[in-house]
Amino acid sequence: MKFKRNERIGGIVKILSDSPNKIFTLSYFTQKFNAAKSTISEDILIVKNVFEKLNLGKVITIAGAAGGVKYIPKVSREDAKELLNELCEQINDPERILPGKFLYLIDLIYSPQIVSKVGKLFASYIDYSEADCVVTIETKGIPLALATANAMNLPLVIIRKNTKISEGSSLSINYVSASKEKIQTMSLPRKSLKEGSKVILIDDFMRGGGTLKGMEDLMKEFKADVVGKGVLISTDTPQEKLVEGCISLLRLIRIENDSVETIPNEDVIM
Repeated sequence: MKFKRNERIGGIVKILSDSPNKIFTLSYFTQKFNAAKSTISEDILIVKNVFEKLNLGKVITIAGAAGGVKYIPKVSREDAKELLNELCEQINDPERILPGKFLYLIDLIYSPQIVSKVGKLFASYIDYSEADCVVTIETKGIPLALATANAMNLPLVIIRKNTKISEGSSLSINYVSASKEKIQTMSLPRKSLKEGSKVILIDDFMRGGGTLKGMEDLMKEFKADVVGKGVLISTDTPQEKLVEGCISLLRLIRIENDSVETIPNEDVIM
């Protein structure tokens, strides 16, 4: 079957965007669309130019026998600012304030449309070129980390708060949760992570950094190297966190009984 140029381009865009950071050879597309390599090369050039003009990410061509083309998700600062401002507008609703000055965020964190964009944001600002996997802790961090892992084309590893027999032997550590101010336990099945892996930690919320510090300590037990960290929201207080080098997309300035204020992180939108 022969395809018209607009049909091939539509197919190439769909294939690349569905599998970010995966290399597709020119031969794959020539067989898929029954077209010559020179024709496919011209199609890819058009796709590349369109993606760049619309700030939809980068389409990179890789030379050599093992080369091909891949799509790298990137979010422009303008689009990042728009997304984060929209999130702040929703989060700043006083109706989200829960007893104990917690925020109700489940509807946002479990929204496929939102977490997909957040995952691409993390992929835009965290260097994952040498990473082997994305690591998070259950439960609310899972959707964000899964979207991030998808954008980075990396596997996801989930730290448990309780061990599960079906996952085999696990390594557990105790950590101090800054938000709950008590000692808790986190566990990771030994088969989940190879020793010496390079990992990226993703979570939904950071107050004092106790949970992320616990995740870092657990990674040390696996002799894993943490090469990046990201959270959706971090509080301005306490100012001193237990971890360093963590990218936060939003800052929680204050939360009172009847008002809450979050703003985009200037480092992301400026």
